[in-house]
Amino acid sequence: MTTVTPASQTAVSQTTTTQTPPSLRRARRGGAFVALAAAAVLAASCGTGEESPADEGAASPQDTAATTADAGGADEQQGGQAFATADLVDPEGGSLGTVEFVEVDGGTLVTVEASGLEPGFHGLHIHTTGLCEPDSANPNDPEERGAFLSAGGHLVGPDDEASHPDHAGDLPPLYVAGDGTARITTLTDRLDRELLLDDDGTAVMIHEDPDNLAHIPERYAPEGPDEDTLMAGDGGSRIACGVVVG
Repeated sequence: MTTVTPASQTAVSQTTTTQTPPSLRRARRGGAFVALAAAAVLAASCGTGEESPADEGAASPQDTAATTADAGGADEQQGGQAFATADLVDPEGGSLGTVEFVEVDGGTLVTVEASGLEPGFHGLHIHTTGLCEPDSANPNDPEERGAFLSAGGHLVGPDDEASHPDHAGDLPPLYVAGDGTARITTLTDRLDRELLLDDDGTAVMIHEDPDNLAHIPERYAPEGPDEDTLMAGDGGSRIACGVVVG
């Protein structure tokens, strides 16, 4: 016996195809859109020269040049040629160190390097006369004798009425480390070539004791610092001296 398939079933079987689910079609379209958008952004970035986030933090050539110039200026300020120097000696004539004076923007850079000193703070000043005689008389009181008194008092400068610590020759105290060495570099606008290298010269002086900078609290001295303190800051004996030469 022969089985006859209905025509309607044959038509259905011949026209049946596999269809993509709607959700998968939407995902494919979304992926293609994202890829196209990324390509467009990349092309726009390359075409307009916009910086990437990594580039934003990089130094421009102008910034690099400015930084280099600033560093060079600092080196020039601290490494210039000294217009004057001094060799420090003790009362026995032993060498203790050197002092250099360099002209810079804003004044004079003073660098002191010393060794063989007692640890602690010591008064440091420029004195008015370029004489470092170990046993000499005080120019203002010939009956007083002592080490380096020949150098006179502090270099006062243009203001004759100035008192300590406003003398031109007043410098910050020198700190000596436990091994007896010391180094200080300080900028002062009170000293210049003309003042340091005048007719009778000047001298660098290191004192035995700390310099109180004439700061005496009122509770200790209701009437204020006395004349000796205003002249020298109670720095004590002179333990090192160096004639300033140009």
